[in-house]
Amino acid sequence: MSALATIRRDIRSACLMDEAQALRNLQAASPLTAHQRQRISERATSLVLGIRENDEPGMMESFLAEYGLSTKEGIALMCLAEALL
Repeated sequence: MSALATIRRDIRSACLMDEAQALRNLQAASPLTAHQRQRISERATSLVLGIRENDEPGMMESFLAEYGLSTKEGIALMCLAEALL
């Protein structure tokens, strides 16, 4: 079986997998140690809390205030952004 066929088979089998089971599978396949996972979790928590504490609107908030999705311009820009992704 080719590598591409194997990847496709794996994707198909995971398509409707229970989220908790998918997470367990990913964790089992990860080479990270428990200590590394803890450090990652602490860093992520720190980043989220820092963002939540910042009251100043960022570039994205300003952009969305200017070109909200309720306007034709906002919808056009969102479609363009999605196409670029």
